Amino acid sequence: MELVTLELPEPDGMRGRWAAFAAVCAARGWGDSANAVVAPAGGPVWHFDDGGGNWADLYHVGAGRAVLIGHDHEYSDTYWATAAEYFQEEETDLLAGAPAWWEPPARAALDRGLWVGFVYGYSGGTWRRAPYDLADGFTSLAMPAVDTDRCRELIVEFVQDAPGLAGAAPDPAAVDALIAADADVTEEHVTAVIGPTGWDPAAGAAAARAFLRA
Repeated sequence: MELVTLELPEPDGMRGRWAAFAAVCAARGWGDSANAVVAPAGGPVWHFDDGGGNWADLYHVGAGRAVLIGHDHEYSDTYWATAAEYFQEEETDLLAGAPAWWEPPARAALDRGLWVGFVYGYSGGTWRRAPYDLADGFTSLAMPAVDTDRCRELIVEFVQDAPGLAGAAPDPAAVDALIAADADVTEEHVTAVIGPTGWDPAAGAAAARAFLRA
């Protein structure tokens, strides 16, 4: 089967937005807390969780390749592997026609008890997926790492109650600078967004800078 080409940013192109959002989540104390919006980097794996059971992981697998997997529990209509049997739905083969290196991250998610709605592979400057016509949940997940406007929107939403802002909106230029830092984030970058008191800019900067170690 011929794989389907996708129009998505390359992994390095997602880093600045992913790291900026992670900085805000960590600064306000969410970190990797359960049932909270989180976006941490753990070595070669970048994680996103919307706090409601929807998630994505980007695995850097070497040689300039990456695998992006995830699931939206409301809008993923693709049932792969054990999910098809559990939900008594027709299986969508998310690895049909894919190279073997796509499979380990997806299987690892199953081993952690997660359902997988999409598996995308990146190599040679292009993202691809298996052919299917169903909604796989990626679009509805609306990851901040994929779109700058979405990233700005969520950062503003999640810092609007920051004590250091005293009810004011974050400075748009500071938000843009946080994203543009491309994970090379300082405490000053974070403080400029969240204000000088109440939250932890050091935790935010550390969370962002973890994305430099992929």
